[in-house]
Amino acid sequence: MRNDRATGVRLLLTFALPAAVVLALGGCSSGAGETDSGGVALVVAQFDGLPSQVSVNTAAGAGLVTVDELRLESIIENPNRVSDLETIELSTYEVQFSRADSGQRVPTPLVERLFSTVPPGGISTFNNLPILRNEQLLNPPLSDLLFVNGGIDTETGSDVIRLNFHLRFFGRTLGGRDVVTSTQSFTVDFVP
Repeated sequence: MRNDRATGVRLLLTFALPAAVVLALGGCSSGAGETDSGGVALVVAQFDGLPSQVSVNTAAGAGLVTVDELRLESIIENPNRVSDLETIELSTYEVQFSRADSGQRVPTPLVERLFSTVPPGGISTFNNLPILRNEQLLNPPLSDLLFVNGGIDTETGSDVIRLNFHLRFFGRTLGGRDVVTSTQSFTVDFVP
């Protein structure tokens, strides 16, 4: 008889306890749902201090090229349903390159980590955001423009390399949805 009672208690704990946990968790809902509603978008809202021409020799000495100030903004797509789960945790950004002149060689992409959040409907501002580092500056094609290498693009014979920059930011909402900005592009002329 004792074994039957112990078996009954084990069965009760096996089935009733998980059901009680599910009911309790369901009763704690804030009305916003257990995941984000997919109601935010991340956009690059503003660039300030974007370089239009860069000396490779000066930039290589500094070790990088930056944008003075860049703002990211979270746009609420469904204002009737906003949740803290729509807060975006930024993880990385990338800069890819293409040529805006007759050349074909491009620097390797720049991928950098970011540690910041953007609340729903909020902004995050970055000062002196690197868009090029020595890895790109000290390798072809930009390294051709260094004075020690002759100051001429060996592919085109020009003393100017015109590059398109393609910038994107990546993150994830606290609710678990991946978020990425649309690609923002701009052109920079590199000279010796």
